[in-house]
Amino acid sequence: MPVPSALTRRRAAAALTAALLVPLAACGSDDAQKDTGKTGPSGSANSAAGAELTVLAAASLTDVFKKAGAAYEKAHPGTEITFSFAGSQELVAQVAQGSPADALVTADTKSMDKVKADTGTPTVIARNRLVIATGEGNPHKVDELEDLADTKLKVVLAAPEVPAGKYSQKILDAQKITVKPVSQEPNVRAVLSKVELGEADAGLVYKTDAESAKDKVDAVEIPDAQNAIAAYPAATLNQSKNAEAAAAFVAWLSSPEAQKILRGAGFQRP
Repeated sequence: MPVPSALTRRRAAAALTAALLVPLAACGSDDAQKDTGKTGPSGSANSAAGAELTVLAAASLTDVFKKAGAAYEKAHPGTEITFSFAGSQELVAQVAQGSPADALVTADTKSMDKVKADTGTPTVIARNRLVIATGEGNPHKVDELEDLADTKLKVVLAAPEVPAGKYSQKILDAQKITVKPVSQEPNVRAVLSKVELGEADAGLVYKTDAESAKDKVDAVEIPDAQNAIAAYPAATLNQSKNAEAAAAFVAWLSSPEAQKILRGAGFQRP
C-alpha cells in the first residue's frame, strides 16, 4: 500500500481541524447570545432595556414620584424616567397638543377622561384628601373650614379648573361657606408655596403636600364628612414610542413596592 506523501498528510490534518472547529464556533455563538440576554430580533428579553420614559404627573406627586422613579430605575437598569409636573389641566392640554410623553397621572378622573382617546385604560394608583395649610404654629388660629370665610384672613386656593380647586370649591359649597381668595393658583403646589412664604395665611392643599412641608406649615385636618377624596389615575399614552416600557411602569405603580412608597408619603390606598 503506498505511503501518503507529506503534502497529503498536511491536507488531511487541515480538513480534520476545520471539521472540529465548526461545531465549536456554533456553540460559542449560542453561549454569546445567552450571555447578552438577547433572543434574536423578535425576542423580548431586551425589548424595554435602555428605555427613556417621560411621565406627565400631577404637581401633588412631585416629591413621592421622585422617590418612586429612583426606586424604579434601580430595579430596572437602563431605564431612565423624566417627570414633568404640573396641574392636571395643564397636563391634559399637553397631551391634546401632542407633546411627546409616555404616561400620564392626574389628580382626578375627570381630567383623565378628557383624553381617554389618547390613553390606555387608566388605573387608580392612590387617593388623597384635603387639609387646611397654615403658617407654622397656626398663628391665626384656623381650626375649621368656616374660619376661611373670615375676610381678614388671606386665603389662597387652587384655580377652579385645577383638581385641587374643584375639590376645594366642592367642600366649601357643601358647607355653604363663602371664601374670597386673594389668589387662585395654577396648581396645588403653588398654593402651598404661598403659605410657606407667608404670602397667605391659609390655603386648601392635599394632606400629602402639607406633609412634605411639615417643617414650614401646619395642617388642620378636615373631618371626613366635610372632606373630598381625590383619586389619581395612571395610564399609558398611545403616542408613546416606548409602549412596552411605559406599560411596565404604569403597572409597577400598583405593585407592593410602589404602594409602600406612596403610603409612606401619606397617600391612601387606591
